[in-house]
Amino acid sequence: MEQLFRTYKLCAVFRDTPQEYFPDYVQAAYDGGVRIFEVAMNGAGAAAQISYLHDTYGDSVHVGAGTSITLERCRDAKAAGADFLLTPSTSRTILDFAAENSMPILPGVMSPTDVSVCLEYGIKTLKLFPAGDLPPHFIKSLKGPFDGTEYVAVGGVRPDNAPEFLRRGFIGVGIGGNLLPKEVVQGRRWDEARTLIGQLADSMNAVEG
Repeated sequence: MEQLFRTYKLCAVFRDTPQEYFPDYVQAAYDGGVRIFEVAMNGAGAAAQISYLHDTYGDSVHVGAGTSITLERCRDAKAAGADFLLTPSTSRTILDFAAENSMPILPGVMSPTDVSVCLEYGIKTLKLFPAGDLPPHFIKSLKGPFDGTEYVAVGGVRPDNAPEFLRRGFIGVGIGGNLLPKEVVQGRRWDEARTLIGQLADSMNAVEG
């Protein structure tokens, strides 16, 4: 997981995205440089959308199943072909599932205790969630005692502040509803969407680290 986010930095998060424009939205993100996608399992048609991503783009994309907070969702995600799981917390039930099925997982953490639990499972790349609600230097407070851990920022991340999260020490970010202005998506202005996402990817790739 660490190398994946160091390489691509940006994960586009789709939650309950209407199927009628999901393919066009995904294509715009892909053309803009996105290679990591998260589909939230609490959204309608999530499993089908995970399958679509792999059927359409094959191994050129990395697809995570978000909000995998129950064993049922985890099993559905695995059956749909998800490459990895994402959770908002550190449920040992879900961490056990990931370990038993050899599925990479990006668990959400907010405290030293959460980090300790993940390290017991050998998981060192973690999701700091909700990152936008935490002090700017909170990541340094965690990395101090837990050397070797790396973090992805999710929650409160926008195109205008995404590079700043990288400068704070995060190796990547996940952006959902803030990825594009609502009027661009609702108006299906996909050429504009492609340009905006490409500009975001460029601004993040320009950050050294």
